[in-house]
This record gives sequence, C-alpha cells and structure tokens, in this order.
Amino acid sequence: MIFAGKRPNNLGVHDGKLAACPNSPNCVSSQSTDAVHQIAPLTFNTSPEQAIANLKSIIQSLPRTTIIAENQDYLYAEFKSGLMGFVDDVEFYLDRHANVIQVRSASRLGQSDLGVNRQRIETIRTKFQEL
Repeated sequence: MIFAGKRPNNLGVHDGKLAACPNSPNCVSSQSTDAVHQIAPLTFNTSPEQAIANLKSIIQSLPRTTIIAENQDYLYAEFKSGLMGFVDDVEFYLDRHANVIQVRSASRLGQSDLGVNRQRIETIRTKFQEL
C-alpha cells in the first residue's frame, strides 16, 4: 500500500503518557492540552479489566482494523481507510489512577484528516457507552 506509510516508532506508554500529537491537525489525544488535538478520554463504570475487554471487542468489530499490540493496560490498533488504504495509528491506555482510558488516534500521512480521527474515537465512545 503506497498510502500506508511507516509504523511510527514513538508509540506506546511512556511515564503514563501516550505520544504527543504532531503539529498537524490529523491527530486527537485525550492527553493533549490544545483545542485542535484535545478529545475526552473514555470513561467506564465496569472493572478496568472488563473495560479493556469491551474496548477490544469493539475494535475487533470495526472494519479494516488490526490489533498490533496489547497488554493489560494498553491496546494499539491500525485502522485502514477503505478507498486509498491510508493507515491511522490508534492507541488506548488504561489509566488506573484516573480510572479512564486515554486515547490517541493519528494519521500517518498528510496534514488534514477531515475529522476522521476525532469521528473514529467518538464512534468508539458511543459503542463503548452502550455496553
């Protein structure tokens, strides 16, 4: 895929934080402090273990999605667009201290994502709250 780009090497959780968004507007993160990139974390009323299991099942139900890495507090998936095969890197970090799931969704290539990353997280949030 020519639009897949290279998998970033700065992903994962470092000192309780997901990678910062780049300056381009094609990224959202619940740990970002600026309005362009900021999005609310996912909240849950279940056990943390159930929350991450629910999240995994939602991600697996979405089209063109591959889970790349996971552990008890972290989930990393690649989402591929249908038409051109653009790849977005989407991470979820179970923050047990704050009792939320921190999120980061970023396009690998380009500048604007036309709101796709934000919309994806909001779609996941809606499904997550329905469980």
